[in-house]
Amino acid sequence: MLITHEREKLIDVIIFFSKRTKYCGLTKLFKLLYFLDFIHFRETGRSVTGLDYYAWEKGPVPRDLFFEIKKSCKNDLKKSVFISEPSEDESKRLTTIKSRREFDERFFNKREKRILEELADIFREAKSDDMVEVTHLKDLPWDKTKKDKGMNAKIDYLLSLDNSSKRQLSIEEIKIRMEEMSETWRTLK
Repeated sequence: MLITHEREKLIDVIIFFSKRTKYCGLTKLFKLLYFLDFIHFRETGRSVTGLDYYAWEKGPVPRDLFFEIKKSCKNDLKKSVFISEPSEDESKRLTTIKSRREFDERFFNKREKRILEELADIFREAKSDDMVEVTHLKDLPWDKTKKDKGMNAKIDYLLSLDNSSKRQLSIEEIKIRMEEMSETWRTLK
């Protein structure tokens, strides 16, 4: 049986960023998750968290996680992080994310830990508005999706391939890896 630990990784990534960056509200968190997954995909052909991202007004958003947080967090997330929403009279205040436990690195490989560290270093002091601006840059996946498919469309991970990174796999190699992963999942069902 194939075990990916994507959910455990997702929760620990949230803990990591809430501890290692300042001003980590939902918007900033969603952008950090997006960068983690898309950078890792570019280097390996797979994401870290297994999340799908959608082109929303303020940039890429992991829709399923957004709705989980807004409606009712699953127990594993509730036990690990505290997410406080601003009340209606505090609309200017950010949603805050506080960890309830320490980051557990046991399911992360060296590459994933490197990317986490790099993102935390780069965006440690960034505020959510800065993060939104970065994800809206011309010809990045959010921008391409918005132009080609419109708002609210799913962002294709293949759009992260741009040949600008020495660590990037070729598009052919990534497609092969994606097909192998799909085939593996089909045989397990």
